Amino acid sequence: MNAKLLADRLLDFAARVGKVVDALPKRRLANHAANQLVRCGTAPGSHYEEACGAESRSDFVHKLRLALKELLESNYWLLLIVRSELLSPTKLTKIIDECQQRCSIIGKSIATASQNRQRR
Repeated sequence: MNAKLLADRLLDFAARVGKVVDALPKRRLANHAANQLVRCGTAPGSHYEEACGAESRSDFVHKLRLALKELLESNYWLLLIVRSELLSPTKLTKIIDECQQRCSIIGKSIATASQNRQRR
């Protein structure tokens, strides 16, 4: 996957996270999940953009790791929303799948970049 396509997919993910947050009911747990999810769900794209402008391979890997950490946290909050029955699972199945796909893509990018760094 090229950098532009992944950046666009991360931007789409952030926009979808915003829609999930707006759909949550006004309850204490929902408000907490919304606050956490809006933060971690919008961060991966900006970390990825920073990685694309990295000053070194180590900086690149570090920024990708930050993006992955935020995606993993996003996945947690999405699953908690489902488990807590704040939104129906059918409404979140696609975004959870998208989150997990992005985790896989970023994880593979980290592994590749780290291997390439060790070969030098």
